[in-house]
Amino acid sequence: MSSHRRLVKHFSRKSGPRKALLRGLMISLVEHGRIKTTIAKAKELRRHIERIVTLGKKDNLNSIRLIASRLSNPDAAVDVVKTIAPRFKDRPGGYTRLIKVGRRPGDQAEMAFIEFVDYDYKSKLPATDKKGAAKKEDKAAIKIASKAKKATSVQAAKDKKVVRKMKNKSRAANQAAARA
Repeated sequence: MSSHRRLVKHFSRKSGPRKALLRGLMISLVEHGRIKTTIAKAKELRRHIERIVTLGKKDNLNSIRLIASRLSNPDAAVDVVKTIAPRFKDRPGGYTRLIKVGRRPGDQAEMAFIEFVDYDYKSKLPATDKKGAAKKEDKAAIKIASKAKKATSVQAAKDKKVVRKMKNKSRAANQAAARA
């Protein structure tokens, strides 16, 4: 089947579920700044998100309403107009980038990150010193926590044994009293 002059990727979905899929992807991208999805979905998402950001750059009530109708989330629409669009005020287009990340293990689908070009991934990473002192502290804290957990579980097991012995003794005493 030829794909000439086709304007929409169908993703093996009817129009309603396809619109819902794209709407969800757009909202996620607006909220997080970067999402991981298949390459085909990312390319289709790029078309839609570019139009929304361009609309958001107009910063008027009508554009907010149009964006809200496409995203179906008024908070995300306001977020586009107030935070995302001003970052790209001087940029004529090309607000997103695709970064291929290999294939998904389950079905070998090609995956990609789609993100805004000014996305700062370094701010999302935990801060560490040159020698990784934070990592060592985290490992030490985890080790101490696991030892404490193990000690409490050992104590709980001992308590269970004591309770079990007491129950067995009282059960035996009750049975002996019932026989007599």
